[in-house]
Amino acid sequence: MLHHEPADPSLALVYCRMSEDREGAGLGIDRQREDCTALAAQLGLKILDMYEDNDLSAYSGKPRPGYKKLLADLRAGRAGTVLAWHTDRLHRSPTELEEYIDVCEPRRIETRTVKAGHLDLTTATGRMIARQLGVQARYEVERMIERQRRAREQKVKTGEYCGGPRPFGWESDGTTPIPAEIAVIREACAAVLAGASMRSIAADLTRRGIETSMGKQFDGAALRRVLLRPRNAGISQFRGEEAGPAAWDAAVDEATWRSVTAILLDPARVPTASNVRKHLGSGLYLCGICGGTLRSWSNGKSAERQQYRCREEVHVSRNLLRLDAHVQLLILERVSQPDAADLLAARETPVDVRGVQDQMRSARATLDQLASALGAGEMDMQEWRAASAAARTRLKRAEGEMSRAVSVNPVVGLVGAADPEAEWRKLDLSRRRAVLDFLMTVRVYPARRGRQPGGGYWDTSAVRVEWK
Repeated sequence: MLHHEPADPSLALVYCRMSEDREGAGLGIDRQREDCTALAAQLGLKILDMYEDNDLSAYSGKPRPGYKKLLADLRAGRAGTVLAWHTDRLHRSPTELEEYIDVCEPRRIETRTVKAGHLDLTTATGRMIARQLGVQARYEVERMIERQRRAREQKVKTGEYCGGPRPFGWESDGTTPIPAEIAVIREACAAVLAGASMRSIAADLTRRGIETSMGKQFDGAALRRVLLRPRNAGISQFRGEEAGPAAWDAAVDEATWRSVTAILLDPARVPTASNVRKHLGSGLYLCGICGGTLRSWSNGKSAERQQYRCREEVHVSRNLLRLDAHVQLLILERVSQPDAADLLAARETPVDVRGVQDQMRSARATLDQLASALGAGEMDMQEWRAASAAARTRLKRAEGEMSRAVSVNPVVGLVGAADPEAEWRKLDLSRRRAVLDFLMTVRVYPARRGRQPGGGYWDTSAVRVEWK
């Protein structure tokens, strides 16, 4: 072992740490600092510096900047004594303790604490005591964590709120609803079901001055996280899994929430730089020759030169602005017709929500019974896997059915409106695309050249619409 010049024991460094500062005021740190200062005065030591790590647990393994700086200064021989409120303020990990011993032993650095007394790491007895204190501290932390987990599990079983940052839609107690925020959750769910994008919904919330529960502006990712929470449907969650009915009132019914989550978790929906749609018909208009979709294309000049082209071959090439304007005109004409109300009729057989809920409850009850049998030793793991497979399959199938239970017709708001064109202009691009996809299939064919029979040059006969 390398030996170093003993550091001056009359010079001291103070280390203070608090694992959890719920108030954010650092009061625990202040008390430790005061007690260590009093100890230094009692021992006749001169304090050179103080190091603090507030709201950082030694047990968690997260980096502690103050502690790292303390070790660096001890290695540099800056002081010969370390003052702390208790040894568990310095370390609760055996690995950290051994590193601390490696630093202090060859330099004959003393460790003095307010509550645990003198720790002499220069002797085998002192090091043994330090290690015993470290083991005891770790045991106490692990026992505390076990108690907290059991308490949390018990709360989850009874549907109670288990704490954490204030969830959007509820007060800090997690159960008292905030009506204005609950209304935002319902509105956002309806918008998603109608085809709106996360970005457009979040942008609208920002324009209206609506913030997250943390006081920040909504973006698409933050809004997505809010809408995916089971608590919105009155379902408690434990370790990332649904745990059963919650004690608080739901913001939306379960069928609506599962339908929203099915849309948001669809891999095809995840936007990337290459698939974010910027035009009405991208990926929706079809080539009349090969049946493939059309994409937007530009030569980098004016918007008037933008075109839709076939993805496969250059079968079709049409002016983007004119084609979009033509399709929008057809949509507005259709929703203004006397029979437009027929567009609101359901196109699929509705899901038996109550029946599906009964299937889900039955499957979960079966899984609970099997889990109890496994825990009691009445079956082994292999038997449990075989017995629970059918119940898990039933539950997954029922959840899939529930995810299709609720849909919002995207043409609602256009049909019956006094001014459909004005309502259309209010829709963001994602909602307009949803309307187009709901109402029609657009096939685009090569246009005839020259002046058309109507006197213009736009060949409307090359755009054929099949109404759904």
